[in-house]
Formats: sequence, C-alpha cells, structure tokens
Amino acid sequence: MHSPDILYYLETIGIIAFALSGMIAARKANMDPVGIFTIAFVTALGGGTLRDVILDNHPVYWIRHEEMPILILVMAILFTCCRPISRLRESNIVLPDAIGLGIFSMLGAQFTLNLGYSWFIASLLGVITGTFGGALRDTLCSEVPFIFRKDQIYASISFAGCWLYFVCRWATENNTLALAIGLLFIVAARLLAVHFDIRLQRDANPHG
Repeated sequence: MHSPDILYYLETIGIIAFALSGMIAARKANMDPVGIFTIAFVTALGGGTLRDVILDNHPVYWIRHEEMPILILVMAILFTCCRPISRLRESNIVLPDAIGLGIFSMLGAQFTLNLGYSWFIASLLGVITGTFGGALRDTLCSEVPFIFRKDQIYASISFAGCWLYFVCRWATENNTLALAIGLLFIVAARLLAVHFDIRLQRDANPHG
C-alpha cells in the first residue's frame, strides 16, 4: 500500500522537475516571461492532461489541484527575475527531465492500473504521461522531441520502467517499493544513456 501524501509529494517533485526543464528550453528559445510560463506549464502538466482526457477522468489533474499551476507561475517569475537560475544551460535539462520522466511514467502507469486496465494499456498510458509534456516542450521550442530522436533512448526507457514496476508490484505486493524501483530504473537508465551515448540506432558508417 502507499500513502496518498507520498504520491502527492512525488507529483509535486515531478511537476517542479518538468517545469524547470521547460523554462530552460524556453530561455534557450529566447521566449519572454509569458512564453517561459507557457512552456513550463505544458511540459509539467501536458502528459497528465492527455492521460486524463483519454481515460475520461474529469476534471483533469491541474484543475483539481489549482496549487500546481500557481506553483509553476511562481517558478516562472523566479526564473525570470533571478539571474543565477535563468543562466541554467540546455545541458541542465537532462537531470530534471529524467526525474520528470520517471515520476510521471510511474504515476501514469499506476493510475491506469488502479482503474482496472491491463498491464499493456497501463504501460502505454504511463509512457504518454511521462513523455507527452516533454514532446510539447520541444515542439513549441522548434526542437525535435527527445521521443522522436534516433540519438536518444527515451520512450523505450519509460516503457521498460513501467513493466519493471508491474512485475515488482506483482512479485512483492508492495506498491511503494515497486514504484521506487521503477522510478530509479528510469532515471538511472536515462542518465546513463545520455552519459554513455547509448542509442537504439546509429548512423551507418559512410566509409563502410
């Protein structure tokens, strides 16, 4: 079993992480404060919103939790006004993005599984929850989304992490432990993939 407080804290951490990655990307794209807030908002809440729409779960998460858009607005103001924070570089996106990917993949999969859907459907909704916000962020910033780049392992890590969570939940009957294992796997796998340039496909060697 799990405490609702733990899930709420996880959601908050995930929203902060994804919002920060969105603000860094918006700054790189030379957006104004409104653009920074908008990109942060869709990055942090886009995946969960799409999940709720697909599952007909209304009102969607951020309407039920008004404090989350307010949190993102405060973050955007601080990011705009605080020079040290606004100087964060694009390379600093990797860690908060990995944390957001892990948290929202797990929470999306768990939410869907608890509604009685199969492991496969829950894994797809987990991937959607974890990746759609980042895809919106990159698209609005005129970048190819991580999920579609052949030099990035992204959705595959989310998908594998969801299945690891299901297996651990079934084997241990401890949802909190299973969530932690799946989350740590996704974050670690994503960071290692970036650090060691691990990818599913490499360009053919033009010299044979």
